[in-house]
Amino acid sequence: MSRASTFALACSIAAILAAPAFAEDVVTVYSADGLHDGTPNWYQTQFDAFTKATGIKVQYVEGGSGVVVERVAKEKSNPQADVLVTLPPFIQKAAADGLLQASTPAGADQIPAGSKDPNGMYYALVNNYMNFIYNAATLGDAPKSFTDLLDPKFKGKIQYSTPGQAGDGTAVMVQVNHAFGGKDAGFDFMKKLQANNVGPSSSTGKLTALVNKGELLVANGDLQMNLAQMAQNPNIKVFWPAGPDGARSTFALPYYVGLVAGAPHAEAGKKLIAFLLSKDAQAQVSAVAQGMPVRQDVQPNDDNFKNMQSMLQGVTIWNPDWAQVLKDLQADVARWLEATGC
Repeated sequence: MSRASTFALACSIAAILAAPAFAEDVVTVYSADGLHDGTPNWYQTQFDAFTKATGIKVQYVEGGSGVVVERVAKEKSNPQADVLVTLPPFIQKAAADGLLQASTPAGADQIPAGSKDPNGMYYALVNNYMNFIYNAATLGDAPKSFTDLLDPKFKGKIQYSTPGQAGDGTAVMVQVNHAFGGKDAGFDFMKKLQANNVGPSSSTGKLTALVNKGELLVANGDLQMNLAQMAQNPNIKVFWPAGPDGARSTFALPYYVGLVAGAPHAEAGKKLIAFLLSKDAQAQVSAVAQGMPVRQDVQPNDDNFKNMQSMLQGVTIWNPDWAQVLKDLQADVARWLEATGC
């Protein structure tokens, strides 16, 4: 998800605003990062194919999950984006705040009910899982537990993206509270971890290069993004630390896609969403993006898919209540800030 800075996003927005406003041969996507990582990458492959098939050009703007939603909110009276791609709970927040409009792309019936909004506001685009990464060249083996991360050898060598700003950072808070059996114990752990934490980061993706170089030894991430980054960052490996009960766990953290309310190129936006959810595009998700397809009628057997399945062996998959996560988000971020002093 590199998770681009707010400044970079603003610059990209400025470039878009300088372009002709309502040309029908263009569609603008605001997206959390990750699907544009790697060469080749799934986004650019699909954008190029979409343009070739329809003649519609794609303008792409990348930022942290919370950042792109905040930008859409700021532009609500004069929308500039047509399509929004972001992680939970930010996609749920966008829908709740009236930033999305309903659509029913072709193939939506092949997406499981639990992976789409019942009112058609958003759909899972690429399935993914939260994880952590470590520098294998320096550490050798991955830290076995969250408690291991409190070791003084990690002082100034751990960093995770900011809850409430980055989707992956919010996922860290959700996962820690789950692993420790509740918020009291979870926030107490994050308070202790602050002794080793470098500090907040609005970007998750940029942490990968820091771990690869050894400036950091541990950071957070997500499976799709980190696997896509490994070719350029050969020292990183993925891991899931165990909680106090000894169990390793994670949860699905899909990229979701929705049509922006008041989108200036709504028809083009609908076409792009349908294209990205098509059987042909989804069939390339694991092979190119190193994510997992969302359609039930797409069953990959490529090496990337098999590798992801193998990596998740022994890791318990649990399902957050995203409605509750969103309801509690403001209070939980405030509690995180109080615990960490960030």
